[in-house]
Amino acid sequence: MHALVYRLSLAHRRLEKEISREMQKAVPDDARLSKLKKLRLAIKDQLQGFLPRPTTH
Repeated sequence: MHALVYRLSLAHRRLEKEISREMQKAVPDDARLSKLKKLRLAIKDQLQGFLPRPTTH
């Protein structure tokens, strides 16, 4: 399971860099940005499933 979390973290980081590069362009591709952001969010949601939930008292 740690390998999966590691791969998801790498993918998330790669998407962050791609989003940043796209946003720095003179004319960013809105469709590409939207796709990249959706992928990043999907990976973030998957990673959240592996984190322990905070306990409430």
